[in-house]
Amino acid sequence: MTQATRLLRPTPDLLPGYVAALRRGWSPDNVRGAVAAREILDRIASDPDLFFLTTHDPEAKGPPVTLADGSQRPRLPGVMRWIWDAHDPGPGGFAGSIGLRWMADHAALPSWVLGHIGYAVPEWQRGRGHATRALGRLLQEARGFGLPFVDLTTDPDNTASQRVMVANGAVLVERFDKGEVYGHQPGLRYRIALI
Repeated sequence: MTQATRLLRPTPDLLPGYVAALRRGWSPDNVRGAVAAREILDRIASDPDLFFLTTHDPEAKGPPVTLADGSQRPRLPGVMRWIWDAHDPGPGGFAGSIGLRWMADHAALPSWVLGHIGYAVPEWQRGRGHATRALGRLLQEARGFGLPFVDLTTDPDNTASQRVMVANGAVLVERFDKGEVYGHQPGLRYRIALI
């Protein structure tokens, strides 16, 4: 069977698949993990409208974001898409999330934002090409927002993520220190030109 991946704007009818993945131990936040998953579940339970506002917020009207060290910073303009296995339209077809964030006028990202795009695929959906296809589709949206390029980062030992980026035209720009907020962990920064 040919694998197929869809990118969907988060909506209430898709929420059961997202919530089920969170409860199963997946987190869209590769740094804060289970802590972030619990916060998201609490946010959905207390104010689902605000949760959906933060998934499509190109004007950065949502609340501040919490970083790895627990500090909060202003939200950047951004959009989130849910990755879905097109062969399974039900909740079990949820295959992750991918988000795009940027600065107004395409200014450089602040130091506490590691890249324009971040993605996370649940363990039970990995190895099926969903991340590679999702990134390719999100790059089309990034072009629509007028971004000249996007930066993506990963850990030096995350070869699977590196393959996803390279398959979409990414070039390694630098090895860098992620900074104090991220415990001075090493990182790799890739760039994909969009024009």
